[in-house]
Parts: sequence; C-alpha cells; structure tokens
Amino acid sequence: MSTLENELVAAIRSIPDYPKPGIVFRDITTLLGNPRAFRRAVDELVHPYAGIGIAKVAGIEARGFILGGAMAHQLSTGFVPIRKKGKLPHETVRIAYSLEYGVDEMEMHKDAIKPGEKVILVDDLIATGGTAEAAVKLLQQMGADIVAACFIIDLPGIGGRKKLEALGVEVRTLVAFDGD
Repeated sequence: MSTLENELVAAIRSIPDYPKPGIVFRDITTLLGNPRAFRRAVDELVHPYAGIGIAKVAGIEARGFILGGAMAHQLSTGFVPIRKKGKLPHETVRIAYSLEYGVDEMEMHKDAIKPGEKVILVDDLIATGGTAEAAVKLLQQMGADIVAACFIIDLPGIGGRKKLEALGVEVRTLVAFDGD
C-alpha cells in the first residue's frame, strides 16, 4: 500500500455489524474531519482530470455532495446534485434503480447538463454499484460525456466497479477494502 493509501485507510472509521450483522461499515466522516486526509483525497481524485475541460462534477446524495463540491472547486467547474426523488425544486429528469429490498428513484435538474459536456461522477464508496449505475445512466440520458466515476472507497468483492466499467465508464478509487 502507498503512503497515501495508508493515510486514507487510517482516516476511515470501520464500524463492525452496521447496519446489520456481518457488515463492516466504512465511515468517511472521520476522513472528512481530518484536514490533511480530506485535502489529499480530493487532490488525488481531481489530479488526473485537471486541464482537460471538465464542465461539471455530479455528486450522488449525500456524501458525493461533499466530495463533489470540493472537486468542482478544485477544477473550477460547476456542480450538479443527483438526489433522491422529490428533493429538487425545478423540472427534473428521473431514473428508477433497484435496492436490496425494492426500488427507488433519483433525479437531477433537467437543465443541469448540456449534451456533450465532460462530467465526472463522484460518491464516497462503490459497493454493489446500483446507485452509481443509475446515476451514470441518468447522466448519459442527458447527453453527458462521462469522463470518470470517482470514489474514495472500493469494495471490489461486491462488483460495483465492474458494472460501471461494463457501461464504458472509467472508475477511479483511492482505497479498497476486500471482503466487505
């Protein structure tokens, strides 16, 4: 593991048996509260995309808003919130996606992305990939050129990364936790 990976792993709190027995929850709120780790994570997420004409960073509710706002600032771009249904005040586009026990919907403002704009999608963690896959499809529906999907944490044994790569999206993660 690199020095950066060690620093980020040390800044992430692991909570066993949450939200249910057998699950280890990876909590990035401790990383967000650590100024050095937070800065290094954001810098590392944006570094490959500086200077290539990114127009927007799209963040998935809720921790993707925190990371996405910081990334958009660093890249001097706009920020697009992708939210749960019913949370945005203007005309929206929506997509349904599967959850472990049912279906949910997410949406974004209809005028948030112009066709052909280069967009980076961001959230804190990729596990099953269901939410990120839906966000990618929503952005594609709006004509976005998705340059990458970025996450601090990858849980590679669960397979979410592969779902996004199968859609032709580059996936960038900073640390991986196996077996979770």
